[in-house]
Amino acid sequence: MTTAVMALICTVIAALILVNVRDNVREYYSKDLVAKAVQISQEVRQKGTVSHLPKDPDTAIQVFDPSGSLVAATPNVANAPPMTMLIYRADNIATSDICTLRAFPGECKIGVYFPFHVSDGIWRLHMVVSDVPWYISPRLLGLLIGGWILLVGVTALAAYRAVSSTLAPVDAMTSKLAEITGGDLSQRVPVPWFHDELRRLAERANQTLDRAERAVEQQRRFASDTSHDLRTPLTAMHTELDEALLHPEETDWPRTACKVLGSLERLQVMVASLLDIARLDAGAPERREPVDLAELVKSELVRRARKVTVTEQLTPGVVVDGDPLHLSRLLGNLLDNAERHAERNVTVEVARDDGSAVLEVVDDGDGIPPDQREIVFKRFARLDASRRKDAGGTGLGLPIARQIAESHGGTLTIGDSPRGARFVLRLPLRS
Repeated sequence: MTTAVMALICTVIAALILVNVRDNVREYYSKDLVAKAVQISQEVRQKGTVSHLPKDPDTAIQVFDPSGSLVAATPNVANAPPMTMLIYRADNIATSDICTLRAFPGECKIGVYFPFHVSDGIWRLHMVVSDVPWYISPRLLGLLIGGWILLVGVTALAAYRAVSSTLAPVDAMTSKLAEITGGDLSQRVPVPWFHDELRRLAERANQTLDRAERAVEQQRRFASDTSHDLRTPLTAMHTELDEALLHPEETDWPRTACKVLGSLERLQVMVASLLDIARLDAGAPERREPVDLAELVKSELVRRARKVTVTEQLTPGVVVDGDPLHLSRLLGNLLDNAERHAERNVTVEVARDDGSAVLEVVDDGDGIPPDQREIVFKRFARLDASRRKDAGGTGLGLPIARQIAESHGGTLTIGDSPRGARFVLRLPLRS
């Protein structure tokens, strides 16, 4: 594109130069014709006749006396009528372009009509000279063509090198990205030296690769942990059935069925949790409608079987925009966790605080050490105390609860408490 623009500019400049120089040369030729006509007129005035005319094959001259007789002419127009073929006033000097001369067929000439006064009357001089060609001269045309080629060539070379050096980092990034595969996301694209758009592009690409590597690593850990945790109930069921089939006549089949059903229930809970996580990870659209947190807590507590005493401290009218089913799942997971670790009592509180809706679930159990409060929100993470109290847990309830909170624009954290664990959910109030 740069080369094409430069070629167009050079062509326009060359055309302007040719037009301007040709106009100047034609003007010079016209003035030269008038100067020669003046010399001839002076000779006629001095001698009464014309003794010498220029012998140039491109020049033609005719001199007529007052009677209209041709008294002098160059050989190429000696027998021709007046060349200008125009009628002028006696005192009018004129120049014109003439392309119809029989002496010069197919040629255009610059002509001058020059009347001058002598003692015996008005003499008339007709003179023509070859017109200036459009290219002026081969030398000038060659210089213009050479300059055109030089400027366009230099521009093309400079543009090519500039674009090549500019796009070299892009080629390097493209080559590196082509080498990166899903099995190895540790490589990064080279970052250009200069602080420009390409550097920012490379930095953004590396940041994207960082996120992709973390996501893939998380997925790998998730798949590994999932396969391990799914294998546990399957192994338990396999073992129970193997033992029962070894001695079928001595097996307590109702007891074996209960154990297998327990493992199946755990497997069902785990699969349901995994499906929830998959939907949340995929960013599936959620329903948004007004949800009163106090009413949500009441309805959840009504349908649950109480394992411990639940104390309610609910402020009415605390409304948020959210998906009722997901928020119920979040609350249910928090209550399941609290009841699993509580000694006697669980407290559920709903309140407003600084423009946010706050839901707290507090148990009176052993609590969670500050350095492990984030660990419990990792998938399949289970503390030793949790394993002792409930060996059948999945380690997915709290991660799902936090993910639901974040999908609603809120947070789920663990706050300080005199005793037990205090889970704090903050959601934006409905405007």
